[in-house]
Amino acid sequence: MATAQTFIQCQWCTTQSPLGTPSCPSCGAPLDSRNVVSDSGWTAAPRIRDMTRIEFGTSTCQVEGHMVPVADLQLGAGDAVFFEHHVMLWKDDSVPLENLSLSGGVTRLFAGMPFSISMAKGPGHIAFSRDASGELVVLPMHPGMEMDVREHAFVLASHSLEYSFVRVKGLANIFFGGEGMFMDRFVTHTARGLLMLHGYGNVFQRTLKPGESILIEPGGFLYKDSSVAMDVEFQKIGGSFLGGKAMAMARVRGPGRVGIQSMYHHHHQDRK
Repeated sequence: MATAQTFIQCQWCTTQSPLGTPSCPSCGAPLDSRNVVSDSGWTAAPRIRDMTRIEFGTSTCQVEGHMVPVADLQLGAGDAVFFEHHVMLWKDDSVPLENLSLSGGVTRLFAGMPFSISMAKGPGHIAFSRDASGELVVLPMHPGMEMDVREHAFVLASHSLEYSFVRVKGLANIFFGGEGMFMDRFVTHTARGLLMLHGYGNVFQRTLKPGESILIEPGGFLYKDSSVAMDVEFQKIGGSFLGGKAMAMARVRGPGRVGIQSMYHHHHQDRK
């Protein structure tokens, strides 16, 4: 005798939730609607509804607003998150802050990456927001995952994630306005984690098959699985008016996920 289905799987992060749950507790995606996928294979990041709650560890995150969304955290005892210090919006007096020790400080400084990362420890409330319109993208990190993210895109990450950077050879002259040869890398080991990003405009994701590749305008790149290779490629532009110039593109090659944003923003003024 067949048994009734009692769980529903999130299409964005594959978390199983009890049937009737309005949104995924791991990523905030609405569970009463299907992913929106274009004919070319791009999946729109889920629109997280106002006041949706996301759970991680003993903590919760409530996403507030749409145009400039806020991540409002209730940190549980023993939980902590790290972040670039200028994205913090407010916090309880009881929430202590400390600097996170980073390797490669001088290298990070000259690469235009954040060289000062803060950590907040629970219990208590703290909220974060990027000073720009766009979308919050929540990526639950399962054990053994590695994710590469463009500079100044991550809003917060749980303390269980290992944080470093990785160099992308060949992109020094085109990536992120000329100095973007580095990306943030987030790694999980045995514990689950949570990574929250901000994408300018709208965010889309595509899963590439092994050997499958596409070309992305470098400013549109947002994140990728570390299994996705990235190289620079110059596309020739014909015609006498352009004089045979070439367009610099980032070629990404599967397998794995790659995320893009529809609006590009220079971050030179963000280097503090």
